[in-house]
Amino acid sequence: MQLTKAEEQIMQILWQIKEGTVQDILKVFKEDIPARTTVATVLKILEDKNFVTHRSEGRSNLYKPVISKEKYSKKQLTGFIRDYFNGSFSSMISFFAKESNVSLEEMDEIIEETKKELENRS
Repeated sequence: MQLTKAEEQIMQILWQIKEGTVQDILKVFKEDIPARTTVATVLKILEDKNFVTHRSEGRSNLYKPVISKEKYSKKQLTGFIRDYFNGSFSSMISFFAKESNVSLEEMDEIIEETKKELENRS
């Protein structure tokens, strides 16, 4: 399930702070601070979508993510590759290598880091 920009912004904060109240979330905003009611509404929507859960603590609700940032990121990236690169990871890498003007040395570093990561999983 895709999140709106506002929903993803709140999720990014929750992933960062692990758990918090509406007030805790508002404290993280540096600029363009939304209204308390806006954050509460977005949290309710996220709860309805099963992205967050809450428990009552006194007069406040304490919210925490149900889905990890890694799991959400993986799902989004998989959808992105499917929708924009016909499901081809190598096509995506090739596109970004060309667009970013990546050097051969940088490509070699990326390949080596990926190999190490894959070996560590085994």
